[in-house]
Amino acid sequence: MSETQSRLKHRDDAIIAAQDYFAQGLFEKEFAEAIACPTCSPESDPARRQFERYFDQVVGPQLDAAGFRRSVHPNPLAGDVAAAGPFLFAERIENPGLRTVLIYGHADTVGGMDANWAEGLTPFELNRRDDRLYGRGAADNKVQHWIAIKALRFVLAAKGHLGFNVKLLLETGEETGSPGLREFCEANGGLLAADVLIASDGPRLKPDRPTIFTGARGAINFELVADYRDGAHHSGNWGGLLKDPGTRLAHALATITDPRGRIEVPEWRPLNSLTDRVRELLAACEPLDDPADRLPGEPAIDRDWGEPNLSPAERVFGWNSFAVLALDLGNPATPANAIAGAARAVCQLRFVVGTDQNDILPALRRHFDALGFKDIEVRADKDDVAMAATRVNPDNPWVGWARDSLALTTGKDPAILPNLGGSLPNDCFADTLGLTTIWIPHSYRGCNQHAPNEHVLTPVVEEGLRMMTGLFWDLEDGPKEFQAEFQAPFQAEFKA
Repeated sequence: MSETQSRLKHRDDAIIAAQDYFAQGLFEKEFAEAIACPTCSPESDPARRQFERYFDQVVGPQLDAAGFRRSVHPNPLAGDVAAAGPFLFAERIENPGLRTVLIYGHADTVGGMDANWAEGLTPFELNRRDDRLYGRGAADNKVQHWIAIKALRFVLAAKGHLGFNVKLLLETGEETGSPGLREFCEANGGLLAADVLIASDGPRLKPDRPTIFTGARGAINFELVADYRDGAHHSGNWGGLLKDPGTRLAHALATITDPRGRIEVPEWRPLNSLTDRVRELLAACEPLDDPADRLPGEPAIDRDWGEPNLSPAERVFGWNSFAVLALDLGNPATPANAIAGAARAVCQLRFVVGTDQNDILPALRRHFDALGFKDIEVRADKDDVAMAATRVNPDNPWVGWARDSLALTTGKDPAILPNLGGSLPNDCFADTLGLTTIWIPHSYRGCNQHAPNEHVLTPVVEEGLRMMTGLFWDLEDGPKEFQAEFQAPFQAEFKA
């Protein structure tokens, strides 16, 4: 047997161990402990104690068994921001001269929404139904960082070593905009220094297709307010005499997009984002709306919505999207015959690299002023932390290496996305720490994250365990080229 054949056999042995671990039900048994820990919010003392429990009693023993040293760090914004929870940092340094990978995840979840789950399901108990594992945080993000930790252990069990250094960072505030993460990274650049970030969050392009993305769309939430007077006034006595805030706000909202959702604010149209290379990548991701790929619970794509002349993949991964998240006017359950004094809309812009984040709200202000809507206030969401848009060169050697590793393990052609359609604090790693960022998700779009009945698909979890075991096995002999020469020109292209 040649040396290459021998190495592949040992690699296969580690992957088979991961596969058996899942097939024997051991994954579900251990992962149930993670779901049973209700890490919903860092805003209260009971919730903080749940994070301490998760770090010390759930994740901690897994890291200890893999030879990690771990410590919990306070949030730099603790005391100033209610949602500024602690960080868990752990590291296994085999040799300072070896390459180092940073792994990121978040322990916090959205609220349980207990009363709205399907009969027999509860958010903080792992339940299996057919090929679905239900529980709050299952998809976002506990299963994702759990897979990485277990994969490292399978490599260690087979090799006796990793052949690289590992650092792990778990935060507790991602669902509230990651307050303090950027400041923590700025203050701890040496502690977090690495050659590459390899992390998992978000959905695959399709459930059965391994996916790599190198960045994320940014997100900013804001309010539009028409506030004219205190209280409501009888619509018979005052109708036609008082400005209706609902009508004014509706007309203002209607100027942001046309009737099919095409963005009309000029500065929100990222004309330099869809480069030829990005279009080439996204063309390989179609068809995004094949009915044969749609699982129960997933809606059909509306082809007549959004920017015309773009494919579905280009609309969600290469363009900006505007959404009205909530409207506040009167009481729809018991409407009164009165003209309200005020109306409010909570809105969001998801944006790609090529959009000036600092000009998003000023541009909307100019847009409204030019159209005669000076009475509509544009308010930044004081409780929301905007997330920046990021991309790393898809031709970076780390991307090609990861693609080849996943293909070797699965026999499939992984999808390569320039960025996730959702938002992540990836700028903390790509910009603040200067890392190439490789994201390999282990969920799918229909997972019900942020909603009742959150779940993951067992075939995706099992394949994720195999993929990450193979990836970490291959990391000892990862790409030889330095990443900086690939990252900087690409970022400059989109941030000029």
